[in-house]
Amino acid sequence: MNNLEFEDCGGNIVSVDTTAYNTFKTKMNGSSFNRTTALAVGKEVGLTARAIRFGVLTENNRVGTGQYSMKPSLHTSDDVKPAPAVVKKPLIAAAPVVNVKPDTEIVNLVAKTMSESLIPDTFEGFVEWGHYKDVNKIVKSDVFYPIFITGLSGNGKTLMVEQTHAKLKKEMVRVNVTIETDEDDLLGGFRLINGETKFVPGPVIEAMEKGATLLLDEVDLGSNKLLCLQPVLEGKGVYLKKVNRWIRPAKGFNIIATANTKGKGSEDGRFIGTNVLNEAFLERFAICLEQPYADTKIEFKIIKGAMTKYGLDDDEFAQKLVDWADIIRKTFYDDGIDEVISTRRLDHIVKAHSIFGDKMKAIEMCVARFDNETRNAFLDLYTKIDSGVKLDNEESETPDTPEGDSTENPNE
Repeated sequence: MNNLEFEDCGGNIVSVDTTAYNTFKTKMNGSSFNRTTALAVGKEVGLTARAIRFGVLTENNRVGTGQYSMKPSLHTSDDVKPAPAVVKKPLIAAAPVVNVKPDTEIVNLVAKTMSESLIPDTFEGFVEWGHYKDVNKIVKSDVFYPIFITGLSGNGKTLMVEQTHAKLKKEMVRVNVTIETDEDDLLGGFRLINGETKFVPGPVIEAMEKGATLLLDEVDLGSNKLLCLQPVLEGKGVYLKKVNRWIRPAKGFNIIATANTKGKGSEDGRFIGTNVLNEAFLERFAICLEQPYADTKIEFKIIKGAMTKYGLDDDEFAQKLVDWADIIRKTFYDDGIDEVISTRRLDHIVKAHSIFGDKMKAIEMCVARFDNETRNAFLDLYTKIDSGVKLDNEESETPDTPEGDSTENPNE
């Protein structure tokens, strides 16, 4: 038997397979590791938990609190003779050794992080307006300064943040928050990768290590599980309990949150699913930027930019769409109606027009999401603004046939 012998706490002999023991030491290759890592790697090479406890996690191998280290050993099996004393390099499966490096992926049980660029794509036709300059200045400063951006749906909050990073060539990690978002989704967790269980860092860790911006989109849809971000929102590091690692943010890391509310819920019920966020969580955001819809001049430029993107050129149609949306919003703010036309919906209309080549059809299709009464009111209003278009039912109206009369030819 090619075994090593160790004593347990009671003086009993613990027999450990020499080949497995040396393979374990070779994998560690002098790197420090903790008990969790030792058990995982030991299982991989064929060592029992008892062998790890009394053959590896010993005082002789301890290098710190909860940390151990072992130098790689030479093979000593019957068919492989020990190397001469002058040879210092370990032999691995009798193959020539060339620059052996620690297998940190195995030692730390952490999967490799993403290497691709996280810089957002430039959006053709984007117009800089509102709080764009403020956000740009904060991001450009590389100062950790969490900001909360709130405003009605479809007014360009997220796009503004993305295009700030696109212009500055700065990486950004976007996380769309839901009621189900938890610590495992944000900080990371164990996943099965190529048959091995690895800890995969979450988007928060990716952003911290890259010095990128973490965008928490629709953050008011989240629950109290977001409180795992408290130390992160303070600009400090975060301790990953699952792998015993302390992660510190790189220079340039920041957090930006967007929401339709201010984290106090939606009183009018327009934004179903939004929650009242923890006050301590909200208090960690330095400033709150309220983003309204753009005024008519700015929105005209935005719609013209959308037309350029979709291959259209119609200043008159762009202006009428903007005027139409402006009237609807004013009525909405006066509590005259319960729905509003967002800038995003105007973009949808322009895109539909580029596909179907029919203005009124594009508008009808894009307002069909509203209830019938609201939809008809919106369509009727547009026909009053743009006298050059008519509703389909107006164009196809025919006189009613008198009761009892027949349109059939009596001679047939």
